[in-house]
Amino acid sequence: MSLLNREVFWPPADELVEVAERIRARLGEWPAAETRWRICLTAPEAPKANDIVVFTEAPDVAVNGGGAILEAHGNRVTLRRGDERFALEGVLSDDWLAALAAFLDCNFEPHDALTLALAWRAGDENKDDAWPVDFATFPRVADLPAAPERAFPACPDRLGLYPVLPSADWVERVLELGVRTTQLRRKSTDSADLQREIARSVEAGRRHDAQLFINDHWREAIAAGAYGVHLGQEDVQTADLNAIAKAGVRLGLSTHGYYEMLRALHFRPSYLALGAVFPTTTKVMPTKPQGLARLTRYVQLLSGRVPLVAIGGIDAKVMPDVLATGVGSAAVVRAVTEAPDTAAAISSLQKMFAGQR
Repeated sequence: MSLLNREVFWPPADELVEVAERIRARLGEWPAAETRWRICLTAPEAPKANDIVVFTEAPDVAVNGGGAILEAHGNRVTLRRGDERFALEGVLSDDWLAALAAFLDCNFEPHDALTLALAWRAGDENKDDAWPVDFATFPRVADLPAAPERAFPACPDRLGLYPVLPSADWVERVLELGVRTTQLRRKSTDSADLQREIARSVEAGRRHDAQLFINDHWREAIAAGAYGVHLGQEDVQTADLNAIAKAGVRLGLSTHGYYEMLRALHFRPSYLALGAVFPTTTKVMPTKPQGLARLTRYVQLLSGRVPLVAIGGIDAKVMPDVLATGVGSAAVVRAVTEAPDTAAAISSLQKMFAGQR
């Protein structure tokens, strides 16, 4: 956990390292950082791939080496990594660079570590719980398109067991077994097939008074009168969120860390999905698994602000630990679709939610 005897800052900055070490000591145990990032306070003589070069004025020098550029001007900080750009606005404490080093050492990716560093306030290390959990101190994501004028309809704060299913047959079967929140994730490019499957699933949702979400295919979901749609982060750039909101369709958004959660909240979705909690083989994930410790912190920050759904690699074995974080819903796939006895699996999983309040 120690930051000492490591090249954390360049040029060497003993005072910053001491503050970073003090902050890191109060953040608890986290997996060892997979990348030993070096925060460069000026353009380095010999750039490295794990450099984060900080500029407080417009860069007047090209930085090569495959690292990241961090531009901090007033209350705005922009991180650039290759073609990716992360812009945040907020109040910067005097310790924000030291906090950035500490959160990087907790194995957070630079954009999430930066989000946490901007939420950090001088003296937070003296609190009983030093982790940033006060939403008011968190920055906002800058340069986003306007959110829809009409807010997305609300959904229950606790959506409970949330099976993600491949077909209308599965949706009908699961709803008949008492599940009241589910999603159709139909992997098909056949428009006729999609329309049939979505229409059947929506009708089943109506028949059972259930919350039925359609994954990705928002146009077909609107046409069928679906309860909701679920979109990924990349879909926000291409989907017509105004059309979804005007149709009265609820919106769930996937997130994979602090930056994406703040970005998603800008659009005032009906719920946020937090994941992937554990490794999953059902789809290719853009980020490494989050784990229960991160999920716990996400719930502490966002609980009461928006309904939350844990997703990714969740089965009956880990479900009690997932629910112990306080999250109000958990999505499952193989725990239902590959269960030897579907009815028994759903009954067992439903009982795990029964004790939630």
